[in-house]
Amino acid sequence: KEEEAPPAPKKRRLAAGERYVPPPRKLSTGVSFGATHFAETSYYFEGGLRKVRPYYFDFRTYCKGRWVGRSLLHVFSTEFRAQPLAYYRAAARAGRLRLNEEPVRDLDIVLKNNDFLRNTVHRHEPPVTAQPIQILVEDSEVVVVDKPSSLPVHPCGRFRHNTVIFILGKEHDLKELHTIHRLDRMTSGVLMFAKTAEVSKRIDEQVRERQLEKEYVCRVVGEFPEHEVVCEEPILVVSYKVGVCRVDPKGKFCKTIFQRLSYNGKTSVVKCLPRTGRTHQIRVHLQYLGHPIVNDPIYNMEAWGPDRGKGGKIDKTDEELLKALVEEHRSKQSLDILGILEEDLNSNAENKDCGNSSDYTKDAKDPERNDIAACPLNSDTNPETLEKNKDLSSCKNWDGQTGEKSSEEKDPLCVECKITRRDPSPKELVMYLHALRYKGAEFEYCSKMPEWAMEDWEE
Repeated sequence: KEEEAPPAPKKRRLAAGERYVPPPRKLSTGVSFGATHFAETSYYFEGGLRKVRPYYFDFRTYCKGRWVGRSLLHVFSTEFRAQPLAYYRAAARAGRLRLNEEPVRDLDIVLKNNDFLRNTVHRHEPPVTAQPIQILVEDSEVVVVDKPSSLPVHPCGRFRHNTVIFILGKEHDLKELHTIHRLDRMTSGVLMFAKTAEVSKRIDEQVRERQLEKEYVCRVVGEFPEHEVVCEEPILVVSYKVGVCRVDPKGKFCKTIFQRLSYNGKTSVVKCLPRTGRTHQIRVHLQYLGHPIVNDPIYNMEAWGPDRGKGGKIDKTDEELLKALVEEHRSKQSLDILGILEEDLNSNAENKDCGNSSDYTKDAKDPERNDIAACPLNSDTNPETLEKNKDLSSCKNWDGQTGEKSSEEKDPLCVECKITRRDPSPKELVMYLHALRYKGAEFEYCSKMPEWAMEDWEE
């Protein structure tokens, strides 16, 4: 029986004087980014790091139902408290806030259903390792790469150009790729993309049928048992924003099989076979077993207590744990390793879909649809300075366009431009967890064993 076509959506009647704004375009998962996106800025390399030149970027959103009938000023002051209102006033004067493509002159303007908001910000991305993405296999159906540690797969949070998808598009002309599986930002190894929706669907079915085998290798603290170890502890997400999970009876079922490969007197190399695909599954299970990954920036930290989470013993509430983790990284000036900034932590928790969130899917599905109030300003900005600076709209170094020329100069509204951050060392950007093999019904892809996984390797 043929499927009936869905009925055409009814057109809403417009009120008198109301302007029709078309709904957002729906993009297929594989056709997300094109030449315009890739041309926003460029890369440069320094001290073993891949860096992105700061650039202008539009966060865009349609008016949310709860905003209808409220003023822009009210929305900014209640939902986006991480930024001072002075910033939005200054941004409006500079022509960076637009409503239905018209510059916002008055923040008291009341929002209507279907209103379209645009906020232009000066965007700074964290550096990633300069290690190149090695292409293992490319044919008519798939692209398989060896992903370096520290590189997210898709745009997320503060990362856009420093992602696998963008680098493959910009440097290898590999576009319209369909994601089949993901690796954590700090995990390296075999990563597979489909070139067509058909191939993606075929492999997705194998994933659902549990026909795929994944094999990882890692280096853990201490002497791991010689016999095979099976861990089936359920895992719960503590925070999506910071990206932290823990073992909890209320969590989802998980299963990982571990086998020791070598021990050098201090640390062990362990083979990991995850039978489920939960967030941070291998890392959380190893922590629970008392053998966290040697340089895991989340699960091998003092914040978890004297036993570092062994046996699920934490003795902290989720809030206390997150606070302790953030404080530990703050003291080491390494919040960047978590992929977050102070202002990300200050932002309103209600604003789940803010452009600064660690959401891996939103940018991937529709790169142009992000939240209006995500901007690289923090709450420490002096509002008086912004209020007094009445000449922002005539700034010569902002041309309202993306591009290298304007991005080379300092932006008067951008706090990031005024801050000097400590760069992470290339070593800090490597975590000893590597996806070694990915096997399906008709394929098997492997990468080389990393240096740190060699039997005679020493720190």
